[in-house]
Amino acid sequence: MRIPRTFFLLAVFLAAFTTADDDSGATTTENATEFIRTSCEATQYPEMCYQSLSGYATTVQQDPARLAGAAVSVSLSSAAFMSIYLANLTRQTDYGADPRCGSALRDCFSLFRDAVSQIRGSLKQMQQLTGDGGEELRFQMSNVQTWMSAALTNEDTCTDGFDQVRAGPVKMDVCDRTVKVKEVTSNALALVNSYVAKVTVP
Repeated sequence: MRIPRTFFLLAVFLAAFTTADDDSGATTTENATEFIRTSCEATQYPEMCYQSLSGYATTVQQDPARLAGAAVSVSLSSAAFMSIYLANLTRQTDYGADPRCGSALRDCFSLFRDAVSQIRGSLKQMQQLTGDGGEELRFQMSNVQTWMSAALTNEDTCTDGFDQVRAGPVKMDVCDRTVKVKEVTSNALALVNSYVAKVTVP
């Protein structure tokens, strides 16, 4: 895994959108925070959305592209940490009484590794957006939508793989953690879709 590169990309993205203008003051920050809260209402998990993104208010301001990009970067961080967790877990030899747990864990790690790659690709594309709603921007955002959707599917498939595994602490922990990651990714995809709806033309 190239996890350090993942967090480097996240930092670069946020830095690219950070302005040096300090004249906006508290009012602008409050407006940005309210913009994030309102935008998050369009997601499936609005409270988690707001909690995970409100800290980026000064970077996001009231820009839907910055908000979508920040959401993708948070999703990348969440999936990457999950991938690290699964990598460590798969090194363990005792999966309990059900040998299918080990197989499900390995499959889940592979799926999250793919999800991290897909979300990383989405973040790179968000860094390179061009155009003002024309064909090129539609193509770029279509890539982001496709990759984020694929990442969410991979995360869903991880928990599906535990359906035939006996109940136990490993299954419960992996599934609980995966659900939280899925919610973050779902929110990011929703904000990406909202941005696409605002800027692209038929």
